[in-house]
Amino acid sequence: MIRKIVLLTFIIGSSLIFIFQLIALQLFNSDYSKRSLSNAIEKRPVYPTRGLIYDRNGALWVANKPVYDLMIVPENLDAFDTLELISSLNISKEEIHQKISNANSYSKKLPSVIVRQLSMAETSKLQEKMWKFPGFYFQKKSTRDYILPIGSNILGYTSETDQNEIKISSSKLTEIDEIKLIEIKKVVSDSDYSSKEENESLKKKVTKPVFSYSLINELMKNYDLGEMIGRQGIEKNYEKELRGTKGLQFFQKDRFNRIIGPYEDGKFDLDPQAPQNITLTIDAVLQGYGESLMINKRGGIVAIEPKSGEVLALVTAPSYDPNMLVGRDRSKYFNKLVKDTIAKPLFDRSLQAEYSPGSPFKTLNALIGLQEKVIRPETVFTCDKGHYYGRGSFMGCHNPIGTKSDLIKGIYSSCNSYFAKTFVRLINSQSTPAEGVDLWRKHLEKFGLGNFLGYDLPIGKRGFIPGSNYYDNWYPKGSWGATTLVSNAIGQGEILTTPIQMANFTATIANRGYFKRPHFKKVNSKKINDSLYPKNQTLIEAKHFETVIEGMHQVVERGTARIAKIKGIEVCGKTGTVENFIRLKNEKTQLTDHSIFIAFAPKDNPKIAIAVFIENGYWGGRWAAPIASLMIEKYLKGEVKRDWLENKMLNGSLMAEYDKPILGKPFTIND
Repeated sequence: MIRKIVLLTFIIGSSLIFIFQLIALQLFNSDYSKRSLSNAIEKRPVYPTRGLIYDRNGALWVANKPVYDLMIVPENLDAFDTLELISSLNISKEEIHQKISNANSYSKKLPSVIVRQLSMAETSKLQEKMWKFPGFYFQKKSTRDYILPIGSNILGYTSETDQNEIKISSSKLTEIDEIKLIEIKKVVSDSDYSSKEENESLKKKVTKPVFSYSLINELMKNYDLGEMIGRQGIEKNYEKELRGTKGLQFFQKDRFNRIIGPYEDGKFDLDPQAPQNITLTIDAVLQGYGESLMINKRGGIVAIEPKSGEVLALVTAPSYDPNMLVGRDRSKYFNKLVKDTIAKPLFDRSLQAEYSPGSPFKTLNALIGLQEKVIRPETVFTCDKGHYYGRGSFMGCHNPIGTKSDLIKGIYSSCNSYFAKTFVRLINSQSTPAEGVDLWRKHLEKFGLGNFLGYDLPIGKRGFIPGSNYYDNWYPKGSWGATTLVSNAIGQGEILTTPIQMANFTATIANRGYFKRPHFKKVNSKKINDSLYPKNQTLIEAKHFETVIEGMHQVVERGTARIAKIKGIEVCGKTGTVENFIRLKNEKTQLTDHSIFIAFAPKDNPKIAIAVFIENGYWGGRWAAPIASLMIEKYLKGEVKRDWLENKMLNGSLMAEYDKPILGKPFTIND
């Protein structure tokens, strides 16, 4: 009897356990249904095309062209004709076997790339044969198409993401409850609905979602391995706007794991969100013209619209065609550019090269001298073909012995003596030389020197403006004074500036005392522009600028830059010849000087400010001033009528200078 009771109890108990387990599995536990759904559905990303880029006048600069990645899902792979596939793709048998092996190692369920960026022609050739290659499919993407092959230093480039750049692994999606993803997919974007109330209503229909709605957005924003991303320039700085957000497509699979069509006719697919288009401040015509003028030369050109701070042109030379870094050969060309350590085509000289500013810097020392009342416009200094200072030291000048100059003449004749004496007065105007240097530095910082300007490109250099701490470190116990650092009077010494900083302080002079932060993205609303880019005021009173501006005007009318005269336009400028030294065999060796010119025009109500820097260009009036004046004429008049000068600059070359053995040179000229 007891045995019967025990046996009956065991049978009833076991039955109840099985019944409860079946109920739990079928009614409450969704693990198996999730796995079933995951096995029956394949998801594929849908990539939006990147945003278009236009120049300031609405010319399409950067567009897109379709490319296709050949993908593979290893678990779907079946026997196929390897020779036929590799002949269509023009790759080796060993390469495709290695890529399939790598895909198996990565994941049997997740897709991997076999061949990247096939053109439409290559894809069309293979598309009709795809039924022969089970497990393979094409993933549509887009790559950049640089309609105007200029401005590579501005635009930057795009390339594929690698494993280190993926914030959330692509395998993360396999851990998500696929049912819930499909059920709540329509709340990914509010733009899918006419009101937020409809979104909230749909959310309430979804019970116990495994992850938050915001996570869906984040997952869609996450990068996939091999997805395109901006690397430098505008492409990098405005990546968020240009990229958009990818979508998802769901495909139904049969019991043999083969795709048989869209899941539920695609009604659960997530549409990609379109990116923004961007309009730049750059004038593409002026940019292209500047690049043509810089062929066979090294240096940079920066042109700015003074009142707005909009960058009109940013030229670096040598440069490269941005289309070189598009397509499957991108790596080959990129490595070639990287290995060119002589010309450095990837080095943006306009933003990254730090040079002594030379004689254009005299305009700033003149303004500071006027503000601090150490000189007046009518102050006259005598030049003795140079300036003696310190213990018998001498700063040479090309003006004849006995030349007398007021400030305007000092500027247009570029008298070194005039500005050396002004600088010494300025430094000695305070209680100590340290206070004088720090006052001088404070003024210069207000012109945007010695620090980043904050423009919207991701590269650049600070430049350098020395202060008293710098000289205290070099000359302990206060053993320095005004004559120790007098080379700063003429823009040599320890000062370093970048070409964009020089263009910016030129724009500041043109504006009579303020600048707006240089920028590359166009803002059409003046109100928004004023909010984003407020005026940065200097410490110089507006009245002092008129004297310096007249001096710069006379530089072009009767001084060292007469070649820069343009009929019908009042140009204000300043030439510069920067001494160029390197250390060779532990000796300071002088090389061919650099050619510099800064300018703005017209004199009243200026529309363009420009700085041109030509490495090893001899003197300011030889290369920099003519190139700057051609750029000004092109921008303000729309055409250049000085054919003789244009042809000389377009066809002129400094390659023989750059190819010389580095032996130094004995010749120096000041201007």
